[in-house]
Amino acid sequence: MNWSKKGLIYCPDGVVDWKNQFAMLPTPLLLSNGILRIFVGICDKNNVGRIGYVDVNPSNPSEIIEVSETPILDIGMKGAFDDYGVVPISILRHNGKVYLYYIGFQLGVNVPYYMFCGLAISEDEGKTFERYSRSPILDRINDELYARCGVNVIKHNGKFRMWYIGSYQEGWVESQGKLRPLYIMKVCESMDGIHWSKPVQCMDYKNEDEHGFGRPFVWVSDGIYKMYYSIRTYSRGYYIGYAESEDGVHWNRKDDEVGITLSQEGWDSQNISYPFLYSYNGNTYMLYNGNGCGKSGFGYAELKKDILI
Repeated sequence: MNWSKKGLIYCPDGVVDWKNQFAMLPTPLLLSNGILRIFVGICDKNNVGRIGYVDVNPSNPSEIIEVSETPILDIGMKGAFDDYGVVPISILRHNGKVYLYYIGFQLGVNVPYYMFCGLAISEDEGKTFERYSRSPILDRINDELYARCGVNVIKHNGKFRMWYIGSYQEGWVESQGKLRPLYIMKVCESMDGIHWSKPVQCMDYKNEDEHGFGRPFVWVSDGIYKMYYSIRTYSRGYYIGYAESEDGVHWNRKDDEVGITLSQEGWDSQNISYPFLYSYNGNTYMLYNGNGCGKSGFGYAELKKDILI
């Protein structure tokens, strides 16, 4: 696949307290009025994330229509899994409702933080959301003590499938004077999008430089599962990879076919991550983050070939 970069869409200007910095994990929803609502995680000056949105023209995402004045999902109650930040991660429509899966952050003492997946549901097409539960829908398990997050949920063949990022082995490793997380990718299934089966590992590191993955984006085309995802490395941070699978469990990494890489300069010249694809009027677009995993904002690229998701 071959992508043509179109540029930056949005980065906070720091004028509003809760919109001080970052616009991470762009997660789009096409509304019935034809507007594309892109949910993003936006941080205050203390790096505490809240979920807002940027409304754009779906055929020209650089045309901003509106930016949310207040968060559509704020941090959770004190002591909850999401009391130190929330960011969007995956979205879909189900039974007339909008399911917004999100990551909740909680600070640690012996490790820097914990991340688990929550669910917020909208009954007014993405205008307002209510938490399904004050606890995560992916809570810690024996071999994933620190993180079960980074999810991508789709409906296929009458059931929900989720690919997600979980903590791996001991969870953290010291490198270059700081603790860095170890993340692995797993897959599980559900009949309702809320209660999930026992996960199965579906992807592992390619070399010793890799120590994690970021939000996958999966779709099915001509009976083949296809995935864009983020790869986290010690040497250069995040970059985007591509893989294919016949069953959604066993993946053939084809990272050299990703079709998008760093720019020579500017907002996405140091690293790129967290891709999310959508199609509109015969064109396919990729929303993604640039430098600092969203600190420089998010932008988009357009697929040069006629490949629809």
